[in-house]
Amino acid sequence: MSRNQPRDPKRECPTIAPQLRDEVAAPSNVHPSGDGRSPRVRCWISIGSNQDRERCIQGAVHTLRERFGGLTLSSVYESEAVGFDGQPFFNLVAGFDFGEPVRVLLTALRTIEDSFGRVRGPNKFAPRTLDLDLLTYGDLAGTIDGCTLPRDEILYHAFVLGPLAEVADQERHPTNGRCYGELWRSFGKFAPPLRPVAFEL
Repeated sequence: MSRNQPRDPKRECPTIAPQLRDEVAAPSNVHPSGDGRSPRVRCWISIGSNQDRERCIQGAVHTLRERFGGLTLSSVYESEAVGFDGQPFFNLVAGFDFGEPVRVLLTALRTIEDSFGRVRGPNKFAPRTLDLDLLTYGDLAGTIDGCTLPRDEILYHAFVLGPLAEVADQERHPTNGRCYGELWRSFGKFAPPLRPVAFEL
């Protein structure tokens, strides 16, 4: 989902990598759900596709709205594939408020991926119809329900951090403590090109 290069694709900008904590921190950006469930927190996910891109991106956003309600959406960007030779990806991030356990959200995202023909194989770096990755769940930090939060790619991949900084410029990374806008600006010349795409969502 990003640039094709021989070095470790999770190390585009290692100077801003966080010192991850092992413990789970309680979310601070919470608000009541209003229905007796757990407090709702802001979640951010990344959305990507390099196969049947327009249909998969539009369909994913429509399905996410149906499942989670109102979304905060970044612009759509095109970026080169990382780790394999393939068509460029369309990428964006989406934010929404959620009040159920992390495992419920992960299951929902996986189900949406599957509904768009996602093929899962041993090779992590391969073409895909739809990729939905949970980036943050409030301020949770650690391994929760098998998912590492916040997701490492926030600090290493331009196609994740750039769109996130666009829509959450002043929001702080749960473990790094720096604002996403500041982190994005620190990429500077290291940031691979992100090409804005005219897209109606």
